[in-house]
Amino acid sequence: MQLRYNFRLYPTTGQRFALARTFGCARVVYNDALRARETARSTGAPFPKVGELSKLLITEAKKTPERAWLGEVSAVALQQSLRDLDMAYRNFYDGLKGKRPKMGAPRYKSKRDTRQAVRFTTNAYWKITSGSKLRLPKIGDVPVKWSRALPSTPSSVTVVKDSAGRYFASFVVETDASEVLPETTPEVGIDLGLGHFAVLSDGRKIDSPRFLRRAEKRLKKAQRALSRKEKGSKNRGKARTRVAREHARVSDARREFHHQLSTKLIRENQAVAVEDLAVKGLARTRLAKSVHDAGWSTFVSMLEYKAARYGRTFIRIGRFEPTSQVCSACGVKDGPKPLGVRVWTCGACGVVLDRDINAAINVAKAAGLAVSARGAQVRPVLVPAPRNEAGTHPKRPAALVQWEQAGIPGL
Repeated sequence: MQLRYNFRLYPTTGQRFALARTFGCARVVYNDALRARETARSTGAPFPKVGELSKLLITEAKKTPERAWLGEVSAVALQQSLRDLDMAYRNFYDGLKGKRPKMGAPRYKSKRDTRQAVRFTTNAYWKITSGSKLRLPKIGDVPVKWSRALPSTPSSVTVVKDSAGRYFASFVVETDASEVLPETTPEVGIDLGLGHFAVLSDGRKIDSPRFLRRAEKRLKKAQRALSRKEKGSKNRGKARTRVAREHARVSDARREFHHQLSTKLIRENQAVAVEDLAVKGLARTRLAKSVHDAGWSTFVSMLEYKAARYGRTFIRIGRFEPTSQVCSACGVKDGPKPLGVRVWTCGACGVVLDRDINAAINVAKAAGLAVSARGAQVRPVLVPAPRNEAGTHPKRPAALVQWEQAGIPGL
């Protein structure tokens, strides 16, 4: 399988100017190619191929006074920009044909876009130097903060500048089955929510960190300062970067939480089951901010690829499975319940059920997993005997009288 590794870059001032020049040239070539294809589509002319666009918009354009500055950057980055446009068109048409989720048509890039990226392949002769720096063509040796070792040699590197002004090197590498973990016994079902981020079928509850909610005070202060700056001024640009850094801090903390929790669950359990949630639908309700703050889709995606990577089983059950309506003890469907009902009693067997833990157990059962309850999800109580059942004592037992005096509900 393919995995992506991101590492922080710390370019010098000169290297930042060189990267900005590369970003700008790649953006111009992308827009020129998009304009050429849109012109061909509107006039009914044949769709130009990538090779034709490369010769016209890169090789020939360098010879003109208007595009002579394209020769100041690596030609590989410009060619990859054309390939990105070609892939954008393929994804757009595949979405129209139903081969993948629908996507919008390719759009022009702006120099005011807060995120910029270029890609270098092996043809650009980039490499990692003996001093652990990243050597990029016509940019130089850029210092890198290596947090881990790459499992294999990457074939390309993508340099990204995010909205917060940070630079990253992104590598896509191939991995094999050498990281498969030894088999284990536990299997778990997971119910994702807002009160608790995740509730497991074994009774454990993981609290929701709510990173965005906790950072709202700092975000409010930074956004208020941004709104007071004059549009087009340098101070407004600095204020915008401060707001982006606050959002990046929230996003990084959430991603770290997702990685740690997903890795722990995959390592501890042989099989993991989750429910396919309608995140897009929930994001249109009054719970939208909390739903986006939780980041369920990202967490489930991490569980899925880590299960494939480490040899675990990942199961996704349908979103219409009535996990919150079925009693996990007797299997009787008790009907829908409002979100405010967190504990309910089964009318058939009289078991007191925790809504979230009961749903997690039903998720595991729907996925065909073996559920080992630890006693945390149910609490049995005394149930009145049926009226047609023959009595065994004509008088009230002394033990029952003592229970009633002590305030314990009896038969």
